[in-house]
Amino acid sequence: MSTIYPSGDSRFVYTPVEGENKPFRVLLYYKYVTISDVAEFAAEHLAFCKEVGLKGRILVAHEGINGTVSGTVEQTNQYIAYMHNHPLFRDLVFKIDDAEEHAFQKIFVRPRKELVTFRLEDDVNPNEITGTHLKPKQFYEMLQQEDVIVIDGRNDYEYDIGHFRNAIRPEVESFREFPEWIRENMQGFKDRPILTYCTGGIRCEKLSGFLMKEGFQNVYQLDGGIVTYGKDPEVQGQLFDGRMYVFDERISVPVNQVEPVVVGTCYHCGAPEDRYINCANDFCHKQHICCTSCEVKYNLFCSTQCEEFWLNRSEG
Repeated sequence: MSTIYPSGDSRFVYTPVEGENKPFRVLLYYKYVTISDVAEFAAEHLAFCKEVGLKGRILVAHEGINGTVSGTVEQTNQYIAYMHNHPLFRDLVFKIDDAEEHAFQKIFVRPRKELVTFRLEDDVNPNEITGTHLKPKQFYEMLQQEDVIVIDGRNDYEYDIGHFRNAIRPEVESFREFPEWIRENMQGFKDRPILTYCTGGIRCEKLSGFLMKEGFQNVYQLDGGIVTYGKDPEVQGQLFDGRMYVFDERISVPVNQVEPVVVGTCYHCGAPEDRYINCANDFCHKQHICCTSCEVKYNLFCSTQCEEFWLNRSEG
C-alpha cells in the first residue's frame, strides 16, 4: 500500500512493489469536507467513474466523501488527477494497493446522511475536534508503553481475523454502537493515553473526537489506518497480528511483514484460520471464519439449521 499526495506536495510518493508490475490498483481515500448538493455531486461522480471504467463503492454525504475503487493503472491515474483538480479535493490523500484484477464487480456512488454511521444528536465534526494523528513509527512506539489503552475502532468481526497486539475487542457489530459501548466500558480510563485505529482512518476521526467530547484527556489515532501502517518501511506492520479485513472481493490482506501469525479460528472446529466465507443460505448469508475442511464438511453453510432450511426450500 503506497500513498499518493497531491502533486507538488513534498510527501508525494507511489512505489510499486519491486518485481510486481500488476495491471490493476485499488484506491482507498476519504475527506471530511462540506459538499453542498450531495445528490448532484453523486450523480456527476458516478457518471465520471463509469466513463473511466472504475469499479467500487463511494459514499457521499454533506460532510464529505469516502471511497474504495479499483481499476487499471491508467484508469486510477485518471481518477486521481480528476479529484486533485477538483476545488474540494486538491489535498486528497490516496492509499494505493497493486492488484491483479478488479476488487469490485460494479461501481456504486451513493448519497448518505453520514460517511460513517454514528447517529448522534450532537455529531462529531473531525474538522473541529479529533484525536492527535500519529504516524506509524509514533504509533508503534506508543503501543509499547505500559499505560496505554488501545481501542480497535472497527467491528468485532474485523477484529477477529486481525488486530494490534493487546487491543481491546469492541463488542459492537456496527459503528453506531460505539458511543454506548464507550460510556459503559471506558469511563475508568479517562486519564490514560488512548490509542485508536481502524482500516484507513475515517472511523477514528469521529471515534477519537467522540472520546474527547466525553472527557478523555489524551486521545490519539493512527494516521492513515492499518493500511498505511502495514506498508510503512520502518515498522513493516509489526505488532499487528493476523490479517486486515477489507470491504471488497479480497476480504482480507496481510499486514505484518516481519512476523505474520494467524489469530482467527474456524467458526465450526476452532482450528487456526483467517479466511471468511458467506453462509450458502441466502436468507442468512452470515460471514464466518471457516477452514477448508469445514467448508466442505458443512457445504458452505454456517449451521445444519441453515442447510436444512435451504434444502427444504429448494425441494419445495
